[in-house]
Amino acid sequence: MRRRALVIGGSIGGLFAAHWLRATGWDVTVFERVGNDLASRGAGIGTHDELRAVIRRLGLTVDETIGVWVHTRICLDHGGRITHQLATSQLQSSWARIYRLLKDAFPAADYRFGMGLERIEQDAGSVTAIFADGSRATGELLVGADGVHSTVRGLLLPQAQPRYAGYVAWRGLVDEPAFPEEHRILFEHYTMCLPEGEMMLCYPVPGRDNETKPGRRGYNHIWYRPTDFDKTLPRLCTDASGRCHGISIPPPLIRPEVTARIKADARELLAPQIAAVVERTEQLFFQAVFDLETPRMALGRVALLGDAAFVARPHVGAGVTKAALDAECLAREIRAADGDLDAALARYDRERRLFGSRIVDRARRLGAYIEAQLKPLAQRTEAERQPPPEYLMREIGTINLDIHALTAPG
Repeated sequence: MRRRALVIGGSIGGLFAAHWLRATGWDVTVFERVGNDLASRGAGIGTHDELRAVIRRLGLTVDETIGVWVHTRICLDHGGRITHQLATSQLQSSWARIYRLLKDAFPAADYRFGMGLERIEQDAGSVTAIFADGSRATGELLVGADGVHSTVRGLLLPQAQPRYAGYVAWRGLVDEPAFPEEHRILFEHYTMCLPEGEMMLCYPVPGRDNETKPGRRGYNHIWYRPTDFDKTLPRLCTDASGRCHGISIPPPLIRPEVTARIKADARELLAPQIAAVVERTEQLFFQAVFDLETPRMALGRVALLGDAAFVARPHVGAGVTKAALDAECLAREIRAADGDLDAALARYDRERRLFGSRIVDRARRLGAYIEAQLKPLAQRTEAERQPPPEYLMREIGTINLDIHALTAPG
């Protein structure tokens, strides 16, 4: 009799888990809280060899259409001049492109939208998920892959809460046809601007309908800016009616004066060609930056995965890769345990917590100087000083990340 797994969270991490468990011989059902397809969400992401290898091992196609290659990193000063250049190749993709690949390959009948988890019950041999509509689902394993604000983690480890990093990431995407003609050369590079205490990253990604052909691509930008939690963040999250939405706000509800201020700041602080990109962005949005370390990734018949367990700041660019490797490791340990699920989960917990802790620490170090802007200068440590551009160009986005070194004991 085939064993059954319940995957809570239908985003990329949940889909990786679902595919790997199915490949191991389990029946898998995915439960997603949101009521419709998620492909319109997300923004640009970097990829590297490990992520593409995991996808290939699942038997899914990885070809040139999965992203846009860039072979050079440049840093622009306030006047728009190239001050630093680094030859390095990286494939830039988008969240939607990876999601679409995984979602389309998973049986639609086993993916259920609009299923908000409320409770979990488990014993020595089974686990049951109880949903907001009163329905229940039971299996031998439940995988919590429901993101940084995970309901699964909140139910089982309420003390493990995301930590605000002291800054937000302003994001946007510009379609290539709307791109300033005189600045099209930027599509050939991964571009950085580094105003004091801030960081702007820009790179080409798949465009609408995941197109990667020249002329149909997108241009992604992400601008990290210090933002205090008590006053400024609530103001950013307040809509025109005066309602504060907490620590995030739906992009269409961002007040026009907030967007206008960001575009004015771009003209003042960034290279003119990058400011022009920000100006042409139809919908700017922002995400508060958090990190998280969980003390356990396995609790009885429940396994935590991806951002539900560890959240690294985006500077390492490895969130999707970490979720993919978590999912593959979980399936590998289950297969190796020959039916002993408790032993499999114990090994999974040990291995992936080591990786998670190290990657969170690395991301904190890369973003320390942005977080430190909220401190008086005299109180900042040497590690909180802004690094030289050469260092950030080499380290941001995991181009120098050794996955195996982060996993190895020691």
